[in-house]
Amino acid sequence: MRASWDEYFMEIAEIVKTRSTCLRRQVGAVIVKDNRIITTGYNGAPSGLRHCLEIGCERQRLGVPSGERHELCRALHAEQNAIIQAAKLGISTEGATIYITLQPCVICAKMLINAGIKKIVHKGEYPDELSRKMLDEAGIEIQVME
Repeated sequence: MRASWDEYFMEIAEIVKTRSTCLRRQVGAVIVKDNRIITTGYNGAPSGLRHCLEIGCERQRLGVPSGERHELCRALHAEQNAIIQAAKLGISTEGATIYITLQPCVICAKMLINAGIKKIVHKGEYPDELSRKMLDEAGIEIQVME
């Protein structure tokens, strides 16, 4: 049986997340426009910096719960990396869809809103109600895949 577009792109996001260097959670993202992949991203340290796999996780060391104190994390989120790659390559994300292996946090939600993303397809839930409220207020279509 042939995969739907949503299944196809989410499966690619699942593969992208295998590049993650985060010790707590691996996340992958794929930005798509007109059924064409424009960029991908996974969570990990900024380019050229040591990865959490090498030096450990500060949030884990401090016992910070999931969804809190993002400023203590050295990694960029998958969505952030996908948006940054589009900017570096001069590719517009206006009107695009993003496929993410996890619901975006509020920081990523704000970036997705300003990046002009019109649809978010995600898998797992993330403990961030403000993210969902802001995305709803912005009129971004959200689809949850099982």
